[in-house]
Amino acid sequence: MKRRKFIKKASLSGAGIALGHTLMSCNENAENKLVTPVTTSTTSSLPLVIATWHVENATAKAMEVLQAGGSSLDAVEQGCRVEEANEKGQSVGKGGLPDRDGKVTLDACIMDKHGNCGSVVFLKDIKHAVSVARKVMENTPHVILAGDGAKQFAISEGFEPENLLTEASKEAWEEWNLKSEYKPIINIENHDTIGMLAIDKNGDISGACTTSGLAYKMSGRVGDSPIIGSGLFVDNEIGACVATGLGEEVVKTVGSFLVVELMRQGRTPQQACEEAIGRIVNKPNSNYKDFQVGYIAVNKKGETGSYSIHQWFSMTKFQDGKNEQIQSDFFNKTKAT
Repeated sequence: MKRRKFIKKASLSGAGIALGHTLMSCNENAENKLVTPVTTSTTSSLPLVIATWHVENATAKAMEVLQAGGSSLDAVEQGCRVEEANEKGQSVGKGGLPDRDGKVTLDACIMDKHGNCGSVVFLKDIKHAVSVARKVMENTPHVILAGDGAKQFAISEGFEPENLLTEASKEAWEEWNLKSEYKPIINIENHDTIGMLAIDKNGDISGACTTSGLAYKMSGRVGDSPIIGSGLFVDNEIGACVATGLGEEVVKTVGSFLVVELMRQGRTPQQACEEAIGRIVNKPNSNYKDFQVGYIAVNKKGETGSYSIHQWFSMTKFQDGKNEQIQSDFFNKTKAT
């Protein structure tokens, strides 16, 4: 199943999701923390890289950086750059599918072990959006730069502008344009993102997320991917999470932040991802049958989790010399219709 089919309506079957775990209680002494941070004594060996989708080349690059002594921040940036340069992927960076006007616009963010973060939205003509996001984090007093301002900043930092619309993506847009409806209808849009999380040999966590967004989106549309707390969140005391899927639904629940906070309360990464999906599908009048959201997460001990609304979502994991794709469990595997 190709990643681009991710938000298409999936076949549904089965019964319920296990939600709701007892929250850890708070000591009345104000000097004590609500929850003791997860310790660095590992149940899994480090370093570790996980990413959304089937992206073994990207996770291999990230692990190469980590094994050479690089930081988790360096690893997620370099790993995401692999997919941004992959023209055949048509999902992020050069070759990404355009908006309804035939323009490729990119969104990306990055977050380090200290909680510093940078983001770019509606970026044009610059292939490596994740690296521009890192420059925003490190070289400006801001968190987010958008549109022409983001492009001007990128050029000032030495990034070379180029045409990101490949012939294959242009042909796909022209075919869609023949029968397109110019209103936001989910079932005519496709989407995917690469989100990556890494823990280095020091036990420090960083994350990054980069995307070309919904294919044939309205011009100016921004999803969850460049929004800290929605598409990505890192808390180096606890863990990290990244999202993919229909960004509008992730934003409504501040999904990645939610997953990390659930881990802070004692959930495993898997339990936290499942509960965060539950927050979406259990909302009154949710039309979750018509869209997809997936989360991947890791905690400070190196435990991982992934979960989605519908099937066909996968996580790539590189650990202990194995770089493998793991099919994620999903809500409708056990949901009665």
